[in-house]
Amino acid sequence: MTAELLDSYAELNRACDVNESRELVRDIFTMTGDKWSMRVIKALADGPLRFTRLMACVEGISHRMLTRTLRTLERDGLVSRQSYAESPPRVEYSLTELGETVLEPVMAFIQWTHTHQAEIEASRARFDG
Repeated sequence: MTAELLDSYAELNRACDVNESRELVRDIFTMTGDKWSMRVIKALADGPLRFTRLMACVEGISHRMLTRTLRTLERDGLVSRQSYAESPPRVEYSLTELGETVLEPVMAFIQWTHTHQAEIEASRARFDG
């Protein structure tokens, strides 16, 4: 390992050992890896959407799961909910400034996966074979 990588690893260990942030770090990793959160964030990346349009953009998500996912993302400050006093009532969901910032590290992780896809697949084939 390079010295820079070792420093980054040590910094990561220190950050994960801080009791006040350990659970939050775990929660955010769980959120980025769950089936729906990143898909909802991606759907909102181009601008606000109403619930039914958002549900159509996130193929396969149920009404209940979209509601739960949006509430979790709203609780974490990544998504905002705007109600309009109209008849019938209209509600739109959008990414907050904080929500927009999560796209960069997630895209970096996706890029890392694409860069190393062949190596990962070869390793899996050797292991499974």
